[in-house]
Amino acid sequence: MPELPEVEVVRRGLAQWVTGREIAKAEVLHPRAIRRDVSGAFADLLAGRTIVSAERRGKYLWLPLGPDDALMAHLGMSGQLLVVAPDSPAEKHLRVRLTFADGGNDLRFVDQRTFGHVMLSPMKDGVPEPIAHIAPDPFEDLFDEDVFAARLRAKHTEIKRALLDQSLISGVGNIYADEALWLAKLHWARPTNTLTRPKIDELLAGVRQVMASALRQGGTSFDSLYVNVNGESGYFERSLEAYGRRDQPCSRCGTPIRREAFMNRSSYSCPRCQRQPR
Repeated sequence: MPELPEVEVVRRGLAQWVTGREIAKAEVLHPRAIRRDVSGAFADLLAGRTIVSAERRGKYLWLPLGPDDALMAHLGMSGQLLVVAPDSPAEKHLRVRLTFADGGNDLRFVDQRTFGHVMLSPMKDGVPEPIAHIAPDPFEDLFDEDVFAARLRAKHTEIKRALLDQSLISGVGNIYADEALWLAKLHWARPTNTLTRPKIDELLAGVRQVMASALRQGGTSFDSLYVNVNGESGYFERSLEAYGRRDQPCSRCGTPIRREAFMNRSSYSCPRCQRQPR
């Protein structure tokens, strides 16, 4: 699933291509793509509206249509928001298409597995209402390090579980959690209540460092399902230190990277640099 860097790459592309444009028509080609829409008249309510900007919190994107509502998107496992010429053939998994009054490029939502969705949502406290409970991400001005540290220590859970809790910190998924923990030399099972404030600050710095680096490289693309709005893949996969590197040497100490089962997924770490807690 795309994490913060991948979604931010898409947001930047959308900001460039759709800001200030009037929607002429919205077409829904698969009902699952708008299954969470609460408006009841998705296509009708979008026609004639102007996209004000492109915004993001964590893994969610939205296109404000004014102060009161926005077109929100969650990419899920395979969702893509593509900006393409209006006369381009329909993609195999095209779900929603927006055409614009200026006759320029379409905005298309393509989703092979239909886990993602788009919806028209009212705004609440500056974000779409369905994600008002999600915590600010570590790049937002609203992110409070003191609050994060206190809530993290109060969790009494494994540190990686806490990093994946979007109500605590948004935007971090499996890939960047493993990478940040490698940078901070923390095992994923370390209890949160054992972390000192300096170690929490080090971990936060690692989260920001790895995601900023991924953003500069266009995100992480393990297959063709994550692309930016122009259909291009990111290349941060080449810079990964832990995730997906089972049995390859740790770049710090040379010990083979270990893969462990974690929440029906995988977690990767260095057995020497990231000591497993007793």
